[in-house]
Amino acid sequence: MDLKVKYLFSLRAIRDRANVVGEIAKAGNLTHFELREDKLDAVVDFVASIIKRDFGPDKFHTIPPHGRWQHFEVGDIPRITNLLDQWKKEGCDDTEVTRRLIDLFFVSVLLDAGAGDHWRYTEPETGHIYERSEGIAVASLHMFRTFAFTASEVEAIPIVNGRGLERLETAILTEGFQVSDGNPMLGIDSRATLLRSLGQSLLAHPDVFGAEGRPGNLVDYLVSKTAGGSANLDVLVLWDVLQTLLIPTWPKNRTTIAGTPIGDAWPLSILQQGVNIRSPNATAEGIQPFHKLTQWLTYSLMVPFQRVLGMQWSNADSLTALAEYRNGGLFVDLGVLSLKQETLSRGLEASGGDLPLFDASDDAIVEWRAMTLVLIDKLYSMIQSRIGDGVRLTMAQLLEAGTWKSGREIAAQRRRQTKSSPILIKSDGTVF
Repeated sequence: MDLKVKYLFSLRAIRDRANVVGEIAKAGNLTHFELREDKLDAVVDFVASIIKRDFGPDKFHTIPPHGRWQHFEVGDIPRITNLLDQWKKEGCDDTEVTRRLIDLFFVSVLLDAGAGDHWRYTEPETGHIYERSEGIAVASLHMFRTFAFTASEVEAIPIVNGRGLERLETAILTEGFQVSDGNPMLGIDSRATLLRSLGQSLLAHPDVFGAEGRPGNLVDYLVSKTAGGSANLDVLVLWDVLQTLLIPTWPKNRTTIAGTPIGDAWPLSILQQGVNIRSPNATAEGIQPFHKLTQWLTYSLMVPFQRVLGMQWSNADSLTALAEYRNGGLFVDLGVLSLKQETLSRGLEASGGDLPLFDASDDAIVEWRAMTLVLIDKLYSMIQSRIGDGVRLTMAQLLEAGTWKSGREIAAQRRRQTKSSPILIKSDGTVF
């Protein structure tokens, strides 16, 4: 593989390139946004107030890492806890419990791009109605328990395997998510296509996922990579496995370099400025990578290893913030970032409404996502002083209790009807 392409797959490249964008922003040379760093203090205060409201003054240590687990427990219903109790009564040891959680989390996270402002899910068992990430979590859990992702309906236990995903019909996903003309979900076809591609990729890597292409076999593979029975796992090893698995599964109409698809990584005009167009690496040098869903999956998969197997992770600080609309919307709603007039007008013309609309690949969206990473890194360095002495949050905790939740709450305050992002994205169901 070309070294420049391999670099773009790495976690290091995400932050490296975003830092370049940050320097350009500091000089006032963004293409689509005005940056008001003087308003960042107000964002830090707001995020700190949300964290202290929910976890202060002495429960900061209980903040869970940003991950899929807590979405399944929406409505204070211990769905995962109940599932674990059931599995243990059936004789599952901790390793098999973890395998099953990895199965579930894998498909649930990869289905968790933005559902849109109008989709809702009614939980069959309770009648409760959920939306957005929590709705997708509960719906995917129900599908998992009813063998939707399994090759054989005579399986005694609900698991996920390559054959089951490979044959998944869009109609099954449509039914599982209760999608209809009156309950539309963005990108339902793309989500089904993604899972079918995932099934093929799982089957293509039996050294990690076994002959059946089971995501849960990742547990055995990662444990085998620890040194001398160590309880420490390496995020970078997990990352390489996930990128090798997932890069081929993303939609084929995304950016490619020398014929190689590069996933959630996009050309960005301000990075292309000053690049020597005669250089053989010119295209790669103008790319900003994010790999948002892969990072969201990484954060989520780490948790079962910690909670069930008692294992810890090294190199966790290599992970970045997540460049998605809740984290990014926080900085737009509170005035740190504002669209320049030309870009704003173009977005409003596209939407025909009060909020600007862009394709996920639009240069404005790529610039916004890059600045989201820049600003959350800045916020992370500032937040400790607002929380108190002796409190040390991880990035995963800041995302969970701070920026993501704050972005959602400010959106609900500003747009009570839809709770949408301040900037709208045409989602294909696989980016946001």
